[in-house]
Amino acid sequence: MNGGDDAASSAATSGPPPSLDWRFSQVFGERTAGEEVQEVDIISAIEFDKSGDHLATGDRGGRVVLFERTDTKDHGGSRRDLEETDYTVRHPEFRYKTEFQSHEPEFDYLKSLEIEEKINKIRWCQPANGALFLLSTNDKTIKYWKVQEKKIKKISEMNIDPSSGVSSLPSSSNTNSPTRVVANGLPAHGYPSNDFSFPPGGIPSLRLPVVVTSQETSLVARCRRVYAHAHDYHINSISNSSDGETFISADDLRVNLWNLEISNQSFNIVDVKPTNMEDLTEVITSAEFHPIHCNMLAYSSSKGSIRLIDMRQSALCDSHTKLFEEPEAPGSRSFFTEIIASISDIKFSKDGRYILSRDYMTLKLWDINMDSGPVASYQVHEHLRPRLCDLYENDSIFDKFECCLSGDGLRVATGSYSNLFRVFGTSPGSTEAATLEASKNPMRRQIQTPARPARTLGSMTRVVRRGSESPGAEANGNAYDFTTKLLHMAWHPTENSIACAAANSLYMYYA
Repeated sequence: MNGGDDAASSAATSGPPPSLDWRFSQVFGERTAGEEVQEVDIISAIEFDKSGDHLATGDRGGRVVLFERTDTKDHGGSRRDLEETDYTVRHPEFRYKTEFQSHEPEFDYLKSLEIEEKINKIRWCQPANGALFLLSTNDKTIKYWKVQEKKIKKISEMNIDPSSGVSSLPSSSNTNSPTRVVANGLPAHGYPSNDFSFPPGGIPSLRLPVVVTSQETSLVARCRRVYAHAHDYHINSISNSSDGETFISADDLRVNLWNLEISNQSFNIVDVKPTNMEDLTEVITSAEFHPIHCNMLAYSSSKGSIRLIDMRQSALCDSHTKLFEEPEAPGSRSFFTEIIASISDIKFSKDGRYILSRDYMTLKLWDINMDSGPVASYQVHEHLRPRLCDLYENDSIFDKFECCLSGDGLRVATGSYSNLFRVFGTSPGSTEAATLEASKNPMRRQIQTPARPARTLGSMTRVVRRGSESPGAEANGNAYDFTTKLLHMAWHPTENSIACAAANSLYMYYA
């Protein structure tokens, strides 16, 4: 699971790794008590780049904010100082880098449809020549951004020596004469008159302006490409190919393939739209390129299935290479079965061997070589099953939670309500199942796992309302705050560090 068969076999013989001790690292945009959150400030997308040195967030106001890692830079200390540094306390630290307005609200006059500026997804592209590149999308339009440091140019010398001033220049004009106007219409205060003649040898105080490049730099974000008018329905996913040249975008019924350099043409590679829309039974909910093989990608559906397709088979990938779905248990069907089975997010592991999927109730880990069923399932919201009617009434049952895997593939994570998130161990025999709160004290609501084996992982933690430290909350979810939900999170690609969004605040944790 963590990179190869040898590593997996050695991990199996040595037993599961110990559970991680999660600690608070940083928070950006922390709310003060009683502060009202503006809708446009709520974070809607989070993404680390491949190196883990940069982090991007998008919000509902169409802004993209970039953060850069600071703890890896050499601060110029001596070798002795570096040797004496206790590296056990080091963890990823980030600082604000820049932000820019990626999308603006638009209006489609042909369809009388408002297109909101909310950023749905952000994906980092390969950096080049010291510049950062990323893709961002709202419901209809994808943009390709270049962010680069540029040195500020300044004028180093004034045109006239300020010590002598222009007024000291010899002039034949009368001081009592009315104000003259030069050719451009500006008053000629301080200008020599038209009949001024240079003295022999010139004027020593006259200097030409010299423009020099200073050491100060400014970050500039430029939109290099706009990929528009290719989706009739809302874009839910974008994903880069490992070839560094192409990417896919997916909406409810189609997946399109783009070249980064060509913005006016895309190829439709998946189309699930039926001839008669009344026959529509499922929609595409998420799509992701394989991290290594540029010809393979996976997409999930609202019926709880994942399809793996190979673009080498045909131009239009109507048929899938593999279908991953879990058979429905007999007698378990209800009104909510299809709603809670809908997959909201899928992610490939770093080596491309596994796919992690998140539906409303569970996290599932799939081996792409085994389509008979998931290799592991983690209960996240099983304790909310008795309250599905209430969740349907307040639309919470349609919330789309994201999921993420650690770089070594040994753990998975996803969000929940009351700004909580869950971390599970994936190693054989692992019982790691931590529940943490997006706050400066992530373990504040952590309750030890009860000894009764019949209880599911999802009900191991009893959660209390904010401000109350009483552990007497009911296990059926009555203590959950469904208005505070942790939908978006990302795992650092090389270290055990998690970034998650709680409304307009970005919390970061390490272990």
